Amino acid sequence: MDTDTSLSRLLQLVSPSLPIGAYTYSQGIEWAVDEGWIGTPAHLSEWLRGLMETSMIFLEVPILLRLMRAWQRHDELAVKRWSSFLLANRETRELRLEEKNRARALAQLLVALEPDAKPHAKLLGDSQHAAFSYACQRWGIDENRAATALVWGWLENQVLSAVKIIPLGQTDGQRLLFELAPLINDVVERARQVEDDDLGASSMALAIASSRHETLYTRLFRS
Repeated sequence: MDTDTSLSRLLQLVSPSLPIGAYTYSQGIEWAVDEGWIGTPAHLSEWLRGLMETSMIFLEVPILLRLMRAWQRHDELAVKRWSSFLLANRETRELRLEEKNRARALAQLLVALEPDAKPHAKLLGDSQHAAFSYACQRWGIDENRAATALVWGWLENQVLSAVKIIPLGQTDGQRLLFELAPLINDVVERARQVEDDDLGASSMALAIASSRHETLYTRLFRS
């Protein structure tokens, strides 16, 4: 696949219009706003920076890279193992359900787009990263671009969620994305150096907010 087409495929994978329900989850931000933990752009910036420095570097990006390499080797046992590891690191029922629901939706979409993916449908549905990494390998997207897009997609969704909940103005949201985007290159570079024994991240504030969100009386976002 030529470079231009690979880039367009990557942009499609991280588009907010991708029908996998990403926009329906706030990953604890809704409860954090309701509780007063997050109420300004500065609060949100601190929250997102903290997650970029922890879970993105020590979990999300390294697992994506390992899954891409596993698909490249046709090592389905490794795909299963890293998907299971990722799911085990989802610290609340809400986060585990989000992982499985979004993975299932993305797997169904990939099978519709790429019929050759059908034999792998069960593996693709094990984690969103399994499906995302499969698509990246299939479409000739290199590791650095794939990892950068993964972090960007997560960041954009989190900011868009906060714009609706806090609420932030659209300009404030874009300003925050503009501020945090330059950090992504460093996140990816550091994540590439993480060894297997150092994988994993516990984000206590996220875990508390997500678990409390499960029983929040009124919600805009899914639990």
